[in-house]
Amino acid sequence: MSANSDLLARRTKAVPRGVSTATPVFAARAENAELWDADGKRYVDFAGGIAVLNTGHRHPRVIEAVQEQLGLYTHTAFQVVAYEPYIELCERLNALAPFKGPAKTILFTTGAEATENAVKIARAATGRSAVIAFTGAFHGRTLLTMAMTGKVLPYKKSFAPLPAEVYHVPFPIPHYGTTVEDALKALQFLFKADVEPSRVAAIILEPVQGEGGFHAAPVELLAALRRICDENGILLISDEVQAGFGRTGKMFGIEHSGVEPDMITVAKSLAGGFPLSGVIGRAGIMDAAEPGGLGGTYAGSPVACAAALAVLDVIRDEKLLDRANAIGEKMRARIQAIAQRNDTLPIAHVRGPGAMIAFDLIKTRGGHEPDGDAAKRVTARALENGLILLSCGIYGETIRILVPLTAGDSILDEGLDRLETALALS
Repeated sequence: MSANSDLLARRTKAVPRGVSTATPVFAARAENAELWDADGKRYVDFAGGIAVLNTGHRHPRVIEAVQEQLGLYTHTAFQVVAYEPYIELCERLNALAPFKGPAKTILFTTGAEATENAVKIARAATGRSAVIAFTGAFHGRTLLTMAMTGKVLPYKKSFAPLPAEVYHVPFPIPHYGTTVEDALKALQFLFKADVEPSRVAAIILEPVQGEGGFHAAPVELLAALRRICDENGILLISDEVQAGFGRTGKMFGIEHSGVEPDMITVAKSLAGGFPLSGVIGRAGIMDAAEPGGLGGTYAGSPVACAAALAVLDVIRDEKLLDRANAIGEKMRARIQAIAQRNDTLPIAHVRGPGAMIAFDLIKTRGGHEPDGDAAKRVTARALENGLILLSCGIYGETIRILVPLTAGDSILDEGLDRLETALALS
């Protein structure tokens, strides 16, 4: 029995089926955009730990910062004895905030903690309770964030009842027949039928949907939401958990629109593989909660904060925003060329800002009908060929690419060659 097979058998006995794993292989070691499994097979990593590794596996500067912090202390609980790395990281994130005026940041551990606490802060700041999110959104797996997530399977099935006063409006995806006008009309209908604007604390959305299929929020939608929020005293939250830290070619995805949110939630690539998340918001809003109302035992781990400070240095010094745009241009051109061929599976809708790239598997060339089964086959064939690749989307039809921004051109070309092989008809 191979090491992978042995570990899979042990996993099946020891770990509940509720936590699924996209591949049947087990990591042994990894470096930048490469990973070796327990059997010694090498893979090009186009998944990046689901957008966690914008600076790659084990970036030397991140590892060095973590090792230095490990030599000092690993935990005190910020609520008991505070420490400088937490404060320094908040200062640096405040300086990067994509809105005018003073900002404050609070740190947590997971993306779901960040989005849930953003809602808590919004409720404290407005004295209101309702939250509006979008279909296709993914905001987490806690009860509140699961309620905000706009997808039933697999996230909500069997977990009802969910928290009340969470409402959804359609996210605009033109090739599925939903426009910005449709979304805004649904929002106005919601205000008339279910919840008055004066009871809404916040509207939350991803500037580029992650699990929903890498669909970017149109500028017209974001501008309209900003106006509606301003007119009605509602806070606008940009969920940057997946789109943040250079993935889209900007530090934060919403910066492409010029629209300023009131709060943003961050996690994933913030700390280069170490668990860390946060909420960055306008200072007056962030101070609304009472002392003790926010926090967590492991929130803002000093080890993770040290890693995050190094990540910010790497993004700046290695010019990863520029690199994200260069990677995106290269990948879109290659995938669009593949889409023109007749000896590959039919694909369409090549999209994504920066290096947040996706395309759809469709049933007929030139059509729009999604083919989730084909996407499953492509990811399985890619794995056989030594490429770690993820799918997503409303119907599971989307292939998403989240290669580390530190990957060199030779690795990108190798991964794209393997992707092309996985898409071949024969």
